[in-house]
Amino acid sequence: MPTPPPPPPDSRSGQGPRIAMVAALVPALVALALWAFAWPAARTAPRDLPLGVAGPAAAAEPVAQRLEQREGAFEVHRYADEAAARSAIEGRTVYGAVVATPKGPKLLTATAASPVVAQLLEQAVREQAPEGTRVPTVDVVPAPEADPRGSALGSSVLPLAITGVAAGALVTLGGLRGLRAAGALVLAAGLVGVVAAALTHSWLGILTGNWWAEAGVLGLSTLAVSATVAGIGALLGPAGIGVGALLMVLLGNPFSGVTSAPRLLPEPIGVIGQLLPPGAGGTLLRSVSFFDGAQAAAPALTLGIWTMLGLTGVLLGARRGRRAPASEEPSAVRDAAPVG
Repeated sequence: MPTPPPPPPDSRSGQGPRIAMVAALVPALVALALWAFAWPAARTAPRDLPLGVAGPAAAAEPVAQRLEQREGAFEVHRYADEAAARSAIEGRTVYGAVVATPKGPKLLTATAASPVVAQLLEQAVREQAPEGTRVPTVDVVPAPEADPRGSALGSSVLPLAITGVAAGALVTLGGLRGLRAAGALVLAAGLVGVVAAALTHSWLGILTGNWWAEAGVLGLSTLAVSATVAGIGALLGPAGIGVGALLMVLLGNPFSGVTSAPRLLPEPIGVIGQLLPPGAGGTLLRSVSFFDGAQAAAPALTLGIWTMLGLTGVLLGARRGRRAPASEEPSAVRDAAPVG
């Protein structure tokens, strides 16, 4: 009498741990998202914010001392006159400057660097000026008329990060490997740069620099994200897409400081944000669009490093994928049993 087959395993018996994992993972992700987005916004304040003080030593020294009394708020740079302070602002060495004049303090700002910082400096200087003193303000590098508060520029970081993650995910899930994957990533990023420049510069008018330079920055920012996601995906499999998305969107976007300034974020969030593609891309875009490329080397290098690391991961993942079937073939032949 043949032995009856064993009953099929109850699939519900293995669902308990999965339910527990989901129940624990979802609140953890919510807590991480709230921490990443809400904490920096709730703790916005100047932290070693570069600020210039210009004028004769006798008049400028008391101004510098009053600013330095706010411990940890400002990093004071001294300049001989207003022209030197203006040059420092245009070169992105400082966010603004206080010029000591016979009639009282005069404030130089750059809303193109950060409208939030410009407003903060106006408030700080007026509070420290003698009562009843009018503090004239000059915007040395103004923000574009189409985006005076910088909100449109700040809103461009998240779509670029999401686009980069989507491009990296499509390459990974689409089965592209090696040079084909790298070529697809570069081509997609180049097209994204052209389309994004057409929208932000030609249509919306929120960027005012060299059109092709801006398109290059937008494309490089996208490529740094997409190459990283595809590289992690090539090495870790589809799970790498989630790791890349977590790094670029959930951390990179709120840590970028584009809507305010990196020096206004809690430490070390501001530093970390500038080491990630969204923050480096936002800083580089400001430099190219409003400051003729001043201080562009560091963020450009950061984006280049992420791009090279990501493309290297794509190529290494393809080589590993080619070796795996070759190593499995002898084992399959060795384990095959003759028939009959």
